[in-house]
Amino acid sequence: MGTVTALCRYPVKSMLGEALASVVVTHAGLSGDRTHAVLDETGSIGSAKHPRKWGHLLGCRSRVADDDTTEVELPDGTAVTVGNPDLDARLSKLLGRRVFVSSSAPAHSTLERAVPKYEGGVPDAVRATASVDGTGEEITVGKVASGTFFDHGRVHLVTTSSLAKLRSVYPAGDFDPRRFRPNLVVDTGDLPAFAEDGWQGRRLRVGEALFRVLVPTPRCVVPTLGHDELKADPGIMRAIAREHRIPVFDLGRLACLGVYLDVLEPGTVRLGDTLTRQDES
Repeated sequence: MGTVTALCRYPVKSMLGEALASVVVTHAGLSGDRTHAVLDETGSIGSAKHPRKWGHLLGCRSRVADDDTTEVELPDGTAVTVGNPDLDARLSKLLGRRVFVSSSAPAHSTLERAVPKYEGGVPDAVRATASVDGTGEEITVGKVASGTFFDHGRVHLVTTSSLAKLRSVYPAGDFDPRRFRPNLVVDTGDLPAFAEDGWQGRRLRVGEALFRVLVPTPRCVVPTLGHDELKADPGIMRAIAREHRIPVFDLGRLACLGVYLDVLEPGTVRLGDTLTRQDES
C-alpha cells in the first residue's frame, strides 16, 4: 500500500520538530513526541492553533538530544535544554508574557483554537460557542487528550497521493508535508487521493509497529502559517475545504487531510518501511 518516506516528531507542542531515520513507537506514540508543551499562568497550552497568542512557537525548533534531554532552538539560534530556567525566561520574552515549559498538563489546562472563516474549519456547533479574546481573535476553547499533549490520536499519517491531488487543484500552493505536522509520510504511489479515508477502523502494519486507524484528521489554521522557509498561505486550507470536506463522527463535514492512528503493538519504524493492511483476506 505504501512506503514511509518521512518520520517526524515534535518534542515540544507547536514548535518545529525533527526528521528521523528511525524511531521507537510505544503505546504513547513516537518516542519523544509531544512530551512537553509551553503553558502560561492561566493554564493555556501553547498551540499555534491560536496564532496571535502562540504563533511565535513555530519560530522555535525542538529536538531530543543524544542524552535524551529535550532541547529548544530559539529563533536567534540559541539552543537551551528544557529544565533550564533560562529557557522559560527567553520564551516569556518571545511571547510577551510569563510562560514555562511543562511535561504535564494541569487538570484545568485549556487549548484555544482560532475559528477559521472557511466552511468545514470547525464544527458548526463549536463555532456557535466561539468568543473574541483579548487578542481580538475569535476562538473556541477545549482540551487536549487526557494525560497528554495530543489533540486526538497518538500518531498522525499523511499520504503523498492526497498531497498530490491538492497540488493539482491549487498549483500556487506549497503542499510540503511539513505544513501538516505528520509523524509518518507515506508514499502511496498510484493509490487515489484520500484513499486513507477508507482505512478507518483498519489495522496497518508499518515496520515492527501495528496501528489502528481512528479517524480522518480535521485541519486547523496551522498549515496556513509559515514553517521554516515555507511561507504563510491562507489558500492552503481554503483548497482543502473546497476539495475534501467529509463527515467526522457526529461533528458534520470538516476539512480533513490525513488520519489519526492509535498504537496496537509497539516497535521500531524506519524510513523505507512498507505499510500493509493486516485485516485483508
